[in-house]
Amino acid sequence: MPAANYIDPRNGRLYPLDQPRWCSDERTPLLVTPGAGISRADIDGRTRSLWRYRAALPVAIERPITLGEGCTPLVQQDWGDLRPLFKLEWFNPTGSFKDRGSAVMLSFLRQIGVDAILEDSSGNGGSSMAGLGAAGGMRVKILAPASTSPAKIAQVRAYGATVQLVEGPREESEAEAIRQSSQTFYASHNWQPFFLEGTKSLAYEIWEDLGFRAPDNVIVPVGAGSSLLGCAFGFRELLKAGQIAKLPRLFAAQPQNCSPIDASFKAGVDTPVAREVTKTIAEGTAIKNPLRLREIIAALRESGGGTIALTEDEIVAALRRLARQGLFAEPTSASAAAALEKLAASGAIKASETTVAVLTGTGLKAATTVADLVQ
Repeated sequence: MPAANYIDPRNGRLYPLDQPRWCSDERTPLLVTPGAGISRADIDGRTRSLWRYRAALPVAIERPITLGEGCTPLVQQDWGDLRPLFKLEWFNPTGSFKDRGSAVMLSFLRQIGVDAILEDSSGNGGSSMAGLGAAGGMRVKILAPASTSPAKIAQVRAYGATVQLVEGPREESEAEAIRQSSQTFYASHNWQPFFLEGTKSLAYEIWEDLGFRAPDNVIVPVGAGSSLLGCAFGFRELLKAGQIAKLPRLFAAQPQNCSPIDASFKAGVDTPVAREVTKTIAEGTAIKNPLRLREIIAALRESGGGTIALTEDEIVAALRRLARQGLFAEPTSASAAAALEKLAASGAIKASETTVAVLTGTGLKAATTVADLVQ
């Protein structure tokens, strides 16, 4: 295989990986050139973390930063007529799926000489960067919306990261981080492509969980889309490597109150479509203008999947139902569970199929809110 590079998906321009970079020269988002995929023989079975799939990474990471992220439970439960498998991503060290991306991205950045990073986050991303950064001896500054759940901010501060709260909508935290990026490397989980190289371990792990086969459907709560794109890239590599016969259908679950991906997909375009945005309890997916909208829409179409927009009542009902089955999820995660019934009712998924719903974060991140909602 040729050496991996950063690639601008809009024009194909390549950039070397050994230079710290979070965007193209035109300030557009980059990806890493696609990998060849791995077989089960390439899995490091001695390693009980996502690093068992390190052969799938575009570069060799000599000294990974790790807290044991990955290898999360896959639990089957009754859900009406369905028997979905819930992927419990809150068993990652800082309580969310974001640890997959943070571990790989920060390990790579440290390897090429970056020792201090800046990140903007509404919660889980910041907690993850702060925790993995602390484990790797890196200095971390997190810019977060002033409205972020206090428990998430407390977690970030506990890891020793500097926190700056930013007034205004979620996008203002990103804008402020970009303004400060000339002083500290901007290791954004939305912009820096190695984050997706970490989240693609989710696909490899589901494949191994299921006895080295792909599920029929994967449902993911989607805001900026890093978990969905990680699944798309990982399963695409497995297909290329001849390890699976077909791609699973990918479904993006969003709150109706902030559902730009659903709006564009339903309109049949991969550009923004006007749709009213209001406050949602699923704060982790409250991304009004997803940076990688074009790639997300392409991944959904390629897989034969789709989108689902959920009311606040539907999300709360799923949150309560999960809790009554022993699964204490944060409201954002409950979107994936809420999507199950609606997708089944429309015929998009069937009881005879293998369906994985990714529960991305723990209810402990928003315990007071969850406690009020599930009464």
